[in-house]
Amino acid sequence: MSDNNDFVSSVKLIPYAQDVVYDKLQDLRHLENLCSRLKDPAFVEQAKGQFDSSKVEEAIKRLESVRFTQDSLSVDSPVGAMTLAIVDRDEPKCIKFESQGSPIGINMWIQLLPDGDGASKMRLTVRAELNMFIRKMIESKLAEGVEQLAEMLSKIPYGA
Repeated sequence: MSDNNDFVSSVKLIPYAQDVVYDKLQDLRHLENLCSRLKDPAFVEQAKGQFDSSKVEEAIKRLESVRFTQDSLSVDSPVGAMTLAIVDRDEPKCIKFESQGSPIGINMWIQLLPDGDGASKMRLTVRAELNMFIRKMIESKLAEGVEQLAEMLSKIPYGA
């Protein structure tokens, strides 16, 4: 079902098997380990080579306040603490999230499909409860953010 408040990334190819990607993403503490790599200057330079360097610096700054548990990630925002919690796991195909403490309702899901031996495809969807006025103000930024998040998730070293 499509909704005009759905923001869907393009399909991303990941050079790791579906079950390997799922195992990494279904426990959000694995992302905490990746965030700690942002303190490594060599890793930061490598990331700047793959992404816009100003976006890398912005991401590093935002990730400093992120807290992880197995089932959620929380971040401090101008409107207070917000949490994205896993609400459903459909191994190895899908992980569903829901916002908590957000001024707008947000659902997100990561869909995974196998792509031959040792590779997979991923698509990220975000559904936000937006009225028409707010949608017009933020839809291009939200669509861009969904695509950037999907791109970052596709670049994670899942085998590490």
